[in-house]
Amino acid sequence: MEQGSAREGVRPAYAPGAFSRAPGDGRMPECRVPEQARGEQSGVERPGVERPGGRPADGERARGEHTHSEPPAPRVVQRHSVRGQILDALRAALVDGELVPGQVYSAPALGARFGVSATPVREAMQRLAVEGAVEVVPNRGFRVSERGPRELAELAEVRALIEVPVMMGLARTVPAHRWCGLRPLAEATVTAAAVGDRAAYAESDRAFHRAVLMLSGNEQLVAVADELHRRSQWPLVSGPATRRADLLADASEHTALLDALVSQDLAVVQALVREHFAGADR
Repeated sequence: MEQGSAREGVRPAYAPGAFSRAPGDGRMPECRVPEQARGEQSGVERPGVERPGGRPADGERARGEHTHSEPPAPRVVQRHSVRGQILDALRAALVDGELVPGQVYSAPALGARFGVSATPVREAMQRLAVEGAVEVVPNRGFRVSERGPRELAELAEVRALIEVPVMMGLARTVPAHRWCGLRPLAEATVTAAAVGDRAAYAESDRAFHRAVLMLSGNEQLVAVADELHRRSQWPLVSGPATRRADLLADASEHTALLDALVSQDLAVVQALVREHFAGADR
């Protein structure tokens, strides 16, 4: 479910359409609501389900790559919402481990890679500094923060304290058909995991958790939990590489959780939710 270390196998650098792949062999069966739940009347408007990453399907992100030798050819970024696109690309590079912990990167050099000026890169890096992903190095640029296993374990503990009781409360009150509405988001995590796309998995993973927590109606809770979730996905300074099989195992927990929620099996829901967060610091 969570990512805290650099993974094996570097995927192609920011290929367009990374979030619009057709589901592979991991595609889940159609959601079927139990007979006893079909007659329930919601009486509440169904929540909107975001696409992975909370962005429209036709809004491709600007993405780039990092090497320590010669920079790749400039990548042209669409001029609308440049800072937002650069921020997305930098976050993806952090998750992929292409921005190496401890290394210093200058805004002009990164701007050259994306085919933009240093200004939107600097603004995006300032945002990442506020989030704790990088540190400002005067007259040099930004150093990617170095994180250890203890920080990852602490983040997992805090997330569990927030999300586990909320999910258990929702499991007792939310009708089965509303859980079925989250099935496409769970499928997106499986699709990203199947191809080993760490950045796509990170976004779809957060999108799934956001959608679950949004059912609580508490926007502040969703914002806090999402920020903790994002921080838990940044790479560690060192650690074992996570294989594609590990991502698939994490994604399968989403599908199993939805199955238990639809069937209203609270014992299984509780076991899966606790296991989900227990593995968040691995």
